[in-house]
Amino acid sequence: MAKFDDFYKELTALVKSYADNETMIKVESDLESQIIRIFGERVSSLGRAKNGLADASELAFTTAEHHPYWSLLYNACQIAKITLDKWESDLTREEMDEISWSLDELKNTCQKILANPHNDHTH
Repeated sequence: MAKFDDFYKELTALVKSYADNETMIKVESDLESQIIRIFGERVSSLGRAKNGLADASELAFTTAEHHPYWSLLYNACQIAKITLDKWESDLTREEMDEISWSLDELKNTCQKILANPHNDHTH
């Protein structure tokens, strides 16, 4: 079975073959974490931001609520999602209220962490 590094080398060669045919493909990798992201020629910064946020949101949704930083990540992701979804339009009053509520939750969580800085991070 081929190792991840071997796969990455083959993928790099494939991407180069497309680049030689003037198809713009961008590859970003974090080989230590075994992550490869491939972006097509029409990818936008907004699309990339939404895609990256989806990964952070997944962690927030699947992390035990007992982890001391869960609420920080969850509420920050909620604010970012609302913001990115409305990047090219106006925020509604309801959306601003959701952001304000999430900010309050962030403040409350920060206070809890400051009060108990040596939390168990294993959850």
